[in-house]
Amino acid sequence: MNDRSTLEAQAGEQRYQLLVNAISDYAVYMLDPSGRIVTWNSGARRFKGYEADEIVGQHFSRFFTSEDRTAGMPETILRTAREEGRYEGEGLRIRKDGSLIWVHVVVDPIVADDGTLIGFAKITRDITERRATERALYAAEQRFRMLVQGVRDYAIYMLDLDGRVTNWNAGAEAIKGYRADEIVGEHFSRFYTEEDRIRGEPGRALETALREGRYEREAERVRKGGTRFWAHVVIDPIHDEQGRLIGFAKITRDITEKKRAQEELEQARAALFQSQKMQALGELTGGIAHDFNNLMTVIRGSAELLQKEELVPEKRRRYVRAITETADKATALTAKLLAFGRRQALRPEVLDLGSRLDAFGEVLSRTLGSLIEVKLELAPDLWPIEADAAELETALLNAAFNARDAMPDGGSLTISAQNVADEDAVCIALRDTGEGIAPDILERVFEPFFTTKPVGKGTGLGLSQIHGFAAQTGGRARIESVPGGGTTVSLLLPRTDKVPDLGAAARSAIANWKRLDVLLVEDNDNVRQFARAMLGELRADVTEAENAETALDLLERRRFDLVFSDIVMPGMSGLDLARRLRDTKPAQRVLLATGYSREVAGGEAAGFHIVQKPYGAESLTAAISLALAD
Repeated sequence: MNDRSTLEAQAGEQRYQLLVNAISDYAVYMLDPSGRIVTWNSGARRFKGYEADEIVGQHFSRFFTSEDRTAGMPETILRTAREEGRYEGEGLRIRKDGSLIWVHVVVDPIVADDGTLIGFAKITRDITERRATERALYAAEQRFRMLVQGVRDYAIYMLDLDGRVTNWNAGAEAIKGYRADEIVGEHFSRFYTEEDRIRGEPGRALETALREGRYEREAERVRKGGTRFWAHVVIDPIHDEQGRLIGFAKITRDITEKKRAQEELEQARAALFQSQKMQALGELTGGIAHDFNNLMTVIRGSAELLQKEELVPEKRRRYVRAITETADKATALTAKLLAFGRRQALRPEVLDLGSRLDAFGEVLSRTLGSLIEVKLELAPDLWPIEADAAELETALLNAAFNARDAMPDGGSLTISAQNVADEDAVCIALRDTGEGIAPDILERVFEPFFTTKPVGKGTGLGLSQIHGFAAQTGGRARIESVPGGGTTVSLLLPRTDKVPDLGAAARSAIANWKRLDVLLVEDNDNVRQFARAMLGELRADVTEAENAETALDLLERRRFDLVFSDIVMPGMSGLDLARRLRDTKPAQRVLLATGYSREVAGGEAAGFHIVQKPYGAESLTAAISLALAD
């Protein structure tokens, strides 16, 4: 080798030595064939603690624990590297100060060109922190696994992307009946009922969990033996650190007992409600019998007196007036009953509460007398409501009369109204300074015919009418009272976006006619005869039909100025008849009559003209005029 080649070789060795010495994260050194240390770099010095002059020439076995040395680990490492061409492993090693570190070791044999072993290259890395992290993670995973496996009230398991079970805890086995080796790898849809599988509920559950981040339901599920149980189910998607979906976590709880307890509670509530209903019906029957017997006494007595031929005209007029007034009272009592039952056909209109309550306050102050001071506390810019004006004023009057009776020695009644933003409603309240109501009575005041007043002093329908009106208008009524501290009755009614029609009250819908050709449809003989006579008095030629089917036959042969039909009839109802005519004869004028109809109360008769029974000449004339003017 010439001098140039020698210099280049020396320079290369120096560069290699500089490179090895610069590595501080790895211990890189050589061993002779017997295992003694030949070289030592800065990385070895940093985490093993020895300087080069302290360790070069020493056997590398001094880094091993006494247990590993006794077990022959150093010799095994060199033999493996020599025979297999490489050794790689992890284990404990000892630093100079006696502390232990966990290392990753690679040992490669160094062989000359002629195949002679001249030593070993050894690379060691300190992985103590990584090992501690892994062990902590492993311990956490073990604790979590023990926690999940220890839970027996919940089935906790995972699904893969296709919905197949990947693990199974003891709670799942207790609830669903399957052992882990029976169910892991199976699709979770086997827990669903047949009808749910047909509807595609398992797939929908996973889609919902992905779309919304969570799926939660209560539904029936199937155990291993085929028995069903009620389950509360939660499914959450699982993503890895990069955000990739890797599966689903599923938690199921058996709520069969809870469901059974709820059903038993509902049955108990239903039984209690039935008992309360029967009690209320008893009071209702007694109240109706009392009040209507009083009314019928007046009507029957007046009718018998009218049969006397020698009766003078003045007395005859007095008895007729008594019958008319008593009939009006009976009608009012029926209206209160229907309002309580939310069956009164309301005539809603958009109301400006500010002006209406202001006018109502003036009338009320004169009605209640000088002993009671009426005050108004109306918030500015009250929202409009849509309600039956007459029923609203009746409800307020009933509350006011109750307040008057609670203040026999006088007091004050405050009518207030304010917007309630969080309920999008208006609250109308009447607050008195009366004697108040005892708590045990307060909870019954909205019941029909329940009253604390003496017999003959009240029907017991005042507050129940308030309750019924509020509910039928879409709101609610409430009452608050303190014995000796007064009572507040509140109506919470929904606001409307419609604008009050301030000119509606001033318009008249009454029209005049010379003669009318009327088709009267009524199944009750007495009512039909009465209606025919009254229509005759109103200058109408009347053709009678006992049912809607007969009326349709007559309408095929001739036309009528007006079809006047009862709503509630056997077979086709009057409302069905009106709908048929609206489709086949849109120009035909129709007027419907009802005392009570579920369709009217439910709003299904909207768009048709209706007259309420019992009707008289005045109300019937107004209704006919409106129907003809439409």
